[in-house]
Amino acid sequence: ADSHLYPLPELPYDYDALEPAIDKQTLTIHHDRHHQGYVNGLNSTLESIGKAQKAGDFGDMQKLSRKLAFHGSGHVLHTIYWASMTPKKTQPKGALLKAIEADFGSVDTLKGQIGAAAGSAAGSGWGLLAYEPVGDRLVVVQIEKHENQIFCGVVPLMVIDVWEHAYYLKYQNRRGDYVKAVMDILDWDSTAQRY
Repeated sequence: ADSHLYPLPELPYDYDALEPAIDKQTLTIHHDRHHQGYVNGLNSTLESIGKAQKAGDFGDMQKLSRKLAFHGSGHVLHTIYWASMTPKKTQPKGALLKAIEADFGSVDTLKGQIGAAAGSAAGSGWGLLAYEPVGDRLVVVQIEKHENQIFCGVVPLMVIDVWEHAYYLKYQNRRGDYVKAVMDILDWDSTAQRY
């Protein structure tokens, strides 16, 4: 097997572990089909880039760069999304809690801001808690098109996926109800490890 291929990461919990917030059917389709699609697209794009490198023909680089950004961002954000949730009840603590209090005032303020960012993304998108190393601070970023709307250089710590496939089977167009439910299953321990 090619060691440079990206694999689909396994979920850190069972498919039904996040119920009732996220149902088993949605999680299964989202992970096994949708995220797998990003992995397949990323690996295929990298293969095409490799062929272009060997041939010394970079005429399709604009198209390939866009595909790399789209599939690569989709893969990374979904990987962090799975790790951003847990069936266990966790709370921010330690260095992460101090950073949240310094940059947002309180955990509730952060949750309100990331929930609003996720809930109000136009069309499909993400709410993202990230570390911004230049300013040495935490920021919340709203992403509407993950391949071209990002604060360059930030390190993603926690994400909430609000593309319709993440919630539509259970919540239909009630995105706000889904975002509220996700707030109760956020994995602050995993987020602290990334921080």
